[in-house]
Amino acid sequence: MALYDSHVHLDEACYDDDRQAVIQRAFDQGLSGMINIGSDMSSSARSIALAQQYPTIYCAVGIHPHEAEGTCEADYEQLCSWTTEPKVVAIGEIGLDYYYDHSPRPVQRTVFIRQLALARETHKPVIIHERDAHGDFMDILRREGEGLTGIVHCYSGSMEMAQELIKRGFYLGIGGSLTFKNSKKLKQIVTELPLRHFVVETDCPYLTPEPHRGKRNEPAYVRLVVEEIAALKQVKTCEIEQATTKNLEELFGFKH
Repeated sequence: MALYDSHVHLDEACYDDDRQAVIQRAFDQGLSGMINIGSDMSSSARSIALAQQYPTIYCAVGIHPHEAEGTCEADYEQLCSWTTEPKVVAIGEIGLDYYYDHSPRPVQRTVFIRQLALARETHKPVIIHERDAHGDFMDILRREGEGLTGIVHCYSGSMEMAQELIKRGFYLGIGGSLTFKNSKKLKQIVTELPLRHFVVETDCPYLTPEPHRGKRNEPAYVRLVVEEIAALKQVKTCEIEQATTKNLEELFGFKH
C-alpha cells in the first residue's frame, strides 16, 4: 500500500548530519514518497536539489509568510522559472501567519496574493500555511483563488471553514497535532468529514506527534497520524493510506 507524507522540510539544517538515514527510515516504514516544501528562495532551491536525488521525493517552491518581507520581483520570476522543473508539483508554502507576525500583515497579504496569481499562471496547485488569520485568508481566497486547488496544511480552522475550502477544491492537511489531547476541534472534523478531503503530513521537523512530542519530527512518524485517523473513524489504517494517496495522485498527477 502506498503512503505519502505530503509536507516535509528535510532540507533544514537539523537533518544535515543524518538526512539520508531519516529518509531511509521513512522508506523502511513503507512510505512511497514525500513532498519537500520550500519556505523561502534558498529552501526552495534546496527542495528542488533534494527532489532530484530521489525518484519519489517531490517538492514545492514558494515564500512562507514569515519570509514575506523583502520579497522582490526577481523572486517571483525565479519561482515562475522553477515551476518548469519536473519534480516541482506546487507553489508553497504560501499564506498568512498572524500568530507570529514575523512579516507585516499587509506585506504577507501582498505576497500571498502574488503567489496565488503565479499558481494560476503556471497551472500549479498551492500549499497554504494559515495560522490565526482565518478572516483575511478566506477573504483573499474568495477574491483571488478562483480556479485554484491545493492543500491547506496543518489545518486549524472551523468545520464551516473546512466545508467552504472543500467546496473550492482544497484538501485539508492533517498532521501530528491531531494526536494532541487538546485538539478536540480537529478530531471532530476528521471524524465527521469523508476521507476524500484529507491528506496526511508531518511538517517535520515540527509538530511531532505523540508519543514523540518534543523531539525532532521525521517522515516515518506520518504513520502515527494515519493510525490516529483510523482510530477516530474506526477503519483500518490501509483505508487511510489508500484514500490519502489517491487524493495526492489526483491533486499532483503522479503515480506511486
